[in-house]
Amino acid sequence: MPLPHLSTLRFLFLSSFPALSPSKFPSFCSPKSRSIFTVLAASSPKRRRSGAPPSQSFNRRNNSSLREIKGKEKSAAMEEAEAASFGFNKRRAEGRDKGDLAKKNLQLKVRRLNPVNTIAYVQILGTGMDTQDTSPSVLLFFDKQRFIFNAGEGLQRFCTEHKIKLSKIDHIFLSRVCSETAGGLPGLLLTLAGIGEAGMSVNVWGPSDLKYLVDAMKSFIPNAAMVHTRSFGPALSSDIDAAHELSKFCDPIVLVDDEVVKISAILVHPSSNRGFQPFNEDDMGQSNRSQEERRNHDSEARSSTSKSSSAVKPGDMSVVYVCELPEIKGKFDPSKAASFGLKPGPKYRELQLGNSVMSDRQNIMVHPSDVLGPSVPGPVVLLVDCPTEAHVLELMSLQSLKTYYEDLSDQAETGKVVTCVIHLSPTSILGSPNYQKWVKRFGSSQHIMAGHDRKNVSIPILKSSAKIAARLNHLCPQLFPAPGFWSPQQLTLPGSDSCASTEIEVSDHYKSTLAENLLKFTLRPYAQLGFDRSSIPSQESLSEVINGLHSDIPEILDAVHHVTQLWSGSAGTDTNIHVEDSHTMVEEPWFNENNIPSCLENIRRDDLEIVLLGTGSSQPSKYRNVSSIYINLFSKGSMLLDCGEGTLGQLKRRYGIEGADAAVRGLRCIWISHIHADHHTGLTRILALRRDLLREVPHEPVLVIGPRQLKRYLDAYQILEDLDMQFLDCKYTTQASLEAFQKVATEIDNSPLEGPISSTDGNNIDGGKKTMSSLFVRGSRMQSYRKGPSSPIDINAAMPLLKNMNKVLNEAGLEALISFPVVHCPQSYGVILKAAERVNLDGKVIPGWKIVYSGDTRPCPELMEASRGATVLIHEATFEDSLMDEAVAKNHSTTSEAVDIGNSAGAYRIVLTHFSQRYPKIPVIEERHMHKTCIAFDLMSVNVADLLVLPKVLPYLKLLFRNEMMVDESDDIVTLEA
Repeated sequence: MPLPHLSTLRFLFLSSFPALSPSKFPSFCSPKSRSIFTVLAASSPKRRRSGAPPSQSFNRRNNSSLREIKGKEKSAAMEEAEAASFGFNKRRAEGRDKGDLAKKNLQLKVRRLNPVNTIAYVQILGTGMDTQDTSPSVLLFFDKQRFIFNAGEGLQRFCTEHKIKLSKIDHIFLSRVCSETAGGLPGLLLTLAGIGEAGMSVNVWGPSDLKYLVDAMKSFIPNAAMVHTRSFGPALSSDIDAAHELSKFCDPIVLVDDEVVKISAILVHPSSNRGFQPFNEDDMGQSNRSQEERRNHDSEARSSTSKSSSAVKPGDMSVVYVCELPEIKGKFDPSKAASFGLKPGPKYRELQLGNSVMSDRQNIMVHPSDVLGPSVPGPVVLLVDCPTEAHVLELMSLQSLKTYYEDLSDQAETGKVVTCVIHLSPTSILGSPNYQKWVKRFGSSQHIMAGHDRKNVSIPILKSSAKIAARLNHLCPQLFPAPGFWSPQQLTLPGSDSCASTEIEVSDHYKSTLAENLLKFTLRPYAQLGFDRSSIPSQESLSEVINGLHSDIPEILDAVHHVTQLWSGSAGTDTNIHVEDSHTMVEEPWFNENNIPSCLENIRRDDLEIVLLGTGSSQPSKYRNVSSIYINLFSKGSMLLDCGEGTLGQLKRRYGIEGADAAVRGLRCIWISHIHADHHTGLTRILALRRDLLREVPHEPVLVIGPRQLKRYLDAYQILEDLDMQFLDCKYTTQASLEAFQKVATEIDNSPLEGPISSTDGNNIDGGKKTMSSLFVRGSRMQSYRKGPSSPIDINAAMPLLKNMNKVLNEAGLEALISFPVVHCPQSYGVILKAAERVNLDGKVIPGWKIVYSGDTRPCPELMEASRGATVLIHEATFEDSLMDEAVAKNHSTTSEAVDIGNSAGAYRIVLTHFSQRYPKIPVIEERHMHKTCIAFDLMSVNVADLLVLPKVLPYLKLLFRNEMMVDESDDIVTLEA
C-alpha cells in the first residue's frame, strides 16, 4: 500500500498536539525542516511482541503499569513530534548518531619505500613565527614518506594555505608534550581521520608523558584507532625515583629504522646543575673513555641532580631528534662490472642497492665495493628543542651526543658528520653563553635558528587572510582595525628587519642562518646539498594590495567615502548607494536614531568591544579560523566565548604580541559552548600562556565554564602541565540552577549569592547534599532527552565556584552570565551576558546591555526566549538557505533561520558567524530582513558605540567580495564534529 502524502501525515499528527503547531513559531518552522522519517516513526504504532495473545498480555498488566506504559509512549510521541516540528536531528542531539557508523580500526599504510631517494629535504613550516604563539614545525620529506616534527596550533591552516598535503604524513614527532608543540595535534588527527572514505592513520611519537595528552584527547576524539601512539623513555611520576628511571635511557632510542632514514630520540630533562658540572672543552678530547664509564658518569650526574630537585614532572621532558640518512653509494662503474663478467641488467641495480651478486660469466661473487666508487656518508640532521637554561646544562652533559661533535678525535671512525642542526629553542636560550658554547662543538655543520622571535613579525604566515584583512581595513577601519603586528612601514617594506635589535646575533664562529617561512635545506640529491629558498613566499606591500583592490573594484573608492560618512554622521538616511544589489535594501526604522535602545544611551567606547577572532566552522581555512569571540571590557577585564584552535594567534594578529599578552592577563572567564574540537582546542594554549604571564604576580585562577566533558579533558591535561584555572559546569549556570542554588544558599547559611537570581522550589536539603529535581526545569520537552535521573549535587563544592563567578562578574561590571541548553549535541549551550545598570551624570538609571551567543544550534524555544530584547545576538549561520536538509541533519542553522530568530525576539542587532568553510570568504545570504544584521569576518571588532551603523556596512562588504565564488578550498576538509 502506498504511503499517505507527507502533508496529510503532518496535518493529522500535529493536529493532535495544537501546542506544537508550526504556527506558534512561524518564523523558523518551514516544511523543509521536517523529516518524513521522524513523522512516520512518531505516528506509527509500536509492534507488539510475538507470543501470548494480546488479551492475555493485557490481563497480566495492572492498571498502573498500563498507564505508565501509555504515558511513556505518549511522551516519546510528543518528543518525536516536536523534533519534526522544529526540524532537528534528534539522534545527533542525543549523541546516538555515532553508533550508526561502522567503527574504523585502520592499520598503518605500508608504503613502498625507495632506498635510493631522488629527493629529500627538511623544511621549516613557520607556524607561529609571526605571532610567536607556537613552536615552528619541521617537515622531513622523502619520495614516499613524510615526517612532521611538532604540531603547534595553526599547522593544518598553514598547510592548507601553502598546499602541503596532510594525507602523506605517516609520523608526527613531538619535541615536548605541551600546548606549545601539540596544540594543533587534535585538529590534525581529526582531519586525517576524515580524509577519504576510510580515513588515514598516523603514528604519534613523544616522550612517556605523551600518554597524558592522549588520555586527555580521548574525551573528544572518537576515532582513537586512527592514532597509533608511540611513547618512549621512562614512565615519570612523583612516586618513583626519577633519576633511576632516566639513567636507563642514556643512549639514543631508535624510533624508525628503514631503508630511507633512521630516526632516534635523545631525552633531555631540566637539570639543577648541583653536584656535577657539564663537560668542558678538555673532556671533549678524551676519546678513550669506555662506554661503561660514560654511562656511570651520566647516571651519577643524574642521581646527584635528583637529590636537590623534585621528581621530573610530565611536560618537563624535551627530546633531541637525530635523523640519519643511509650513506650515499659511490658512482657505479659499468666497465668494472663488465670486467667481473656481469651483463647489463637487474644485477647492476642490486649492486647499487648494496647487494652482492653472482657473476654471469665467472664463478665469483661480485661485491658492491668492486664496482662502486667511494661512498659518501649520509646526511645527519638534528632537531634540538631546549626550552630553559636548566635543559641547556643537561644538554651539555649528554654523552650520547658526543659521537656527533666534530672536534672529537674519533670522528673519522664514526663517520657521523652532522649536516644540519635545526634549533627550535627560544631566543633567550639561543643567545645564552652555555648554548652558544654547545653549538660550537658541531664545527662545520649548518645551523638553522628556527625558534627566534622577531625576524618574521612583519611577514604574515597566513598570507591569504592577511590580504583580506588589509582590504577590509581599507574599506572600514572602524570595524577592521589594522592587525596589531603590522605597521604601514613594515607592509610597505617587505622583509623589513625593524626588530633586528631583539634578534640573537648570528655567530661568526659557526655557520648559521635565521629561518624563514618554508625555507628548505636539501639533503638529496647530494649535488644540491644546502639551502633552497625557492619556496619562500613573496610578500606584497600594503600599497600593492590596495592598488590591486582599486583595479579589481573601481567603485571601492566611493564605498570608502560612504563608509567614512556613516561614522561621521553626515550620511544621514541617504540610501542612494551605488553598490551591487543596493536596491534590495529597504528603508527601515533603524535609520531613525531615536529608536536606539535605552541601554546604549550615552554609551562609552571603552565600555564594550566584541572581537570575532574566528568565524568559520568545522576546521580552520585560509580565510576563516574556527570559533572564538573575545569580549573586551577594557579596564574591567575580558572574557572569551569559545576558544577554537588558533585563538591565541588571532589575538596576537588583532592586538599585537604585547597587546595580546595584556589581553590574556586580563582574562577573567572563558565560556565554552560544547565539546566539539573546533570550539575548545585553543583553550590549553591560552591557559598555559596566562599561567606563565602571571607566574610572579598575585592573581586568581581564571574561571572556565563549560560542559562536563570538557572537565575530563582539562583534568587529564593538568597532569601534563598546570593550567591555573577553576572549572564550573555550564549546567550550574542555567537560570533554573542559579535560582535553585540561591534558595539553597539562603536556607543553609543565610549568605545568598550575589547576582540577579531569585528563589524557586524543587530542591531537597539533606545534610549539605542537595538533589535538584531538574536542572532544566524551564526547558521544553525538546530538551527532555538530556534530562537524566536526578543526581546528587555537592553544594559544598559548587557553591564556592558560583560565588567566585559572581565575584568575577561584579568586578567586570556584569550583572549576569546565564547558560541555556540548545539543540546541537549532548550538553550544548548558548549564553547570555548582561551588563549591570549604570547611572549617568544626571542621575538617570540606564539599563545594561545584553549579549546573547547561540553556540551551535538549531532554532529552538530556549534560544528564542534568551534572545528577547538582546542588544546583540551573535548567531551561528552555518549553511545557506538552500541547504536546509544538511542544516537539520547536522543540527545547525541557516542564515534566514538565524535572522528570523533575532527578528522574532526583537534583538537590536544580529551578527551572523560560524560559516561553513565551503564559503571561504563570504556566505550566500538573502537580502530580506537584513536591516539589523551584519556578517562577521575574522578579526572584526564591533564596538558597542558603533551598533547603530553596523548593518549599514553590509552592502559595502558584499561589494568587496562581489567577484568571489563559493569554492571548497581544501582537499582535506573534514567536519571536526564527526
